[in-house]
Amino acid sequence: MWEHHGSAGLERVVDAVVGAAAPVDGKAVVDLGCGNGQLSLPLARRGAQVLAVDISERMIETVAHKAAGEGLRIETAVRPAQELVVDAGSIDLVVSNYAMHHLYDDEKRAVLAAAVTWLRPGGRVVFGDMMFGRGATKQDREIIGSKVRVMLRRGPAGWWRISKNAARFMFRVRERPLPMGTWVKMFQEAGLADVQGARVVAEAAVVSGTKPAA
Repeated sequence: MWEHHGSAGLERVVDAVVGAAAPVDGKAVVDLGCGNGQLSLPLARRGAQVLAVDISERMIETVAHKAAGEGLRIETAVRPAQELVVDAGSIDLVVSNYAMHHLYDDEKRAVLAAAVTWLRPGGRVVFGDMMFGRGATKQDREIIGSKVRVMLRRGPAGWWRISKNAARFMFRVRERPLPMGTWVKMFQEAGLADVQGARVVAEAAVVSGTKPAA
């Protein structure tokens, strides 16, 4: 329901994640929930060694096809993020964009904890995602209200989308975003240092953190 924020907004979030991840030349990167390669491709173009992971075989095929067309070397894996196994201390950077909100909160924490074990000391986690709650704060209500108004302007199709998906969102059946502050706390609890959160567009933010030196 909430992912229809427009291509310009999505590009801003992608750019923010890539910018927060830089520099990446020569670094080993895992992209969780890679989708059609919005992060994997630009990171590979900048010299990263990318493992693109997604639950959708079709998305992985798309990434592999695009990478081959550009002569980029991107490894791929069809797997849920919460089932991925990576050697401890073998990765420099773990990124994700608009994927974590599909997971339950305990799955988010488990994926984040696993990502920290994959990292070398000084490695980083950078997640971009929808980051807002279910209406407890004024900011949440403004974000939700703006999305509802956009759909209302679409006429019957938008009205149907609201009625069909509002319950899914409120009861966290399919989309389970968390506020940016909650993500910051989760990063800190996972043992990451220098944790920073930055809002990019009304509904989305980027949170990053660094694994301390041993």
